[in-house]
Amino acid sequence: MSDSELLALQVDHIRTLQHRYEEALASQGYDSLLISSGAAPMRYADDQGWVFHGYGPFVHWTGLVDQEFSWLLIRPDQKPVLWLFQPVDFWHANPEFPEEPWHQLVDIRFIPQREIPAIDEAGKMAVIGDPAYLGDVAGEHNPSALLEAVEETRVRKTPYEIACMARANALAVKGHRAARDAFLAGESEFGISLAYQQATGQREAESPYHSIIGLNEHAGTLHYQYYDVDAPSSSRSLLIDAGVRFRGYSSDITRTTAAPGENRFAALIHGLDQLQKRLCEMVAPGVAYVDIHRKTHEGIAALLIAAGIVQGLDEQTLVSEGVTRAFFPHGIGHFLGVQVHDVAGKRTPSPDDAPFLRLTRTLEPGMVVTIEPGLYIIPSLLDPVLEGPLANHFNRPVIEELRGCGGIRIEDNVVVTEDGHRNLTRELAA
Repeated sequence: MSDSELLALQVDHIRTLQHRYEEALASQGYDSLLISSGAAPMRYADDQGWVFHGYGPFVHWTGLVDQEFSWLLIRPDQKPVLWLFQPVDFWHANPEFPEEPWHQLVDIRFIPQREIPAIDEAGKMAVIGDPAYLGDVAGEHNPSALLEAVEETRVRKTPYEIACMARANALAVKGHRAARDAFLAGESEFGISLAYQQATGQREAESPYHSIIGLNEHAGTLHYQYYDVDAPSSSRSLLIDAGVRFRGYSSDITRTTAAPGENRFAALIHGLDQLQKRLCEMVAPGVAYVDIHRKTHEGIAALLIAAGIVQGLDEQTLVSEGVTRAFFPHGIGHFLGVQVHDVAGKRTPSPDDAPFLRLTRTLEPGMVVTIEPGLYIIPSLLDPVLEGPLANHFNRPVIEELRGCGGIRIEDNVVVTEDGHRNLTRELAA
């Protein structure tokens, strides 16, 4: 898709949001909504702030993730008013704001001070955002029912949003290829991170989340957060979970690579990859997302048996006795959008057999989800099972061989379409 086509879609996106927000305001009895972009808080006893990412509803409208101390006013049948903080400052540069077609639909005003704008004819107004930055602005702050209605406007993505996430996937795929090549060339976790950033053209601070880059046993820590500067003496495996942000929208991709000679681990990656593809094929309107999660446990059970990790037990027993949860402890995925774990996924609580599942809804066209099965050797989870009543059914030599590889996760970003799904990651042959 060309840039001009993308920008035309954004105009339609703004019009769709105006309609959705008007419905949300009417349903809750408000005449207007003021949205704060937020700002980065200062570190305690320091003069440095944290990395800033804008408040979700503000980014949903504008795509501007780095606009601090800014405001957006929504009123029915009127142009939205956007106040952008642009100080006269010789210490820092202001974010660039190139002219684009969507600006014709919004009344854009630049403000040089950190101040709440004067608002006329707002009627009954709600104000949403980080309470630390709402101050004493008039209006009802963060009303829960309206917040829920606003979150619902983000569940079914517009064509513009999907196009942005497709671009974010395309950029991230380049990064994942570069990361794989760096791993195979013997780079450290830090070196792999640099290769990923170089390929994507995005600093770590600009990314939608801190990349997870784990070599060997580090791959068994689900949100491993460090980068070793020195490469291990023998690099056996790489797990990289990393995305890109494009015009405010996120990609979230995970891939696992085995080093040459790690044949057993490579076969396990292949098996999980085949399972992940089958799970992606389940994505369609009317499918309960929790059913995909439960099908994952059945698939993990079959893979444990096929790989010779477990012997003498059937798939149903492995699931019912909680064995698969020791190898696959997290949920199958989540909503994706301007936030990596996008909002409104759990209108009902997670079921008892899936306590960490972040999405419990039935799938509808326009939703964008991740599908990310995993299979890990995590001592704190697996060792109690190995010492439990089913201990004799585990092939300990195989498990010991795999311990040093940490684990596997494979994650794609998938759009629910009218008649099935579109895999934004696989269409790029990641």
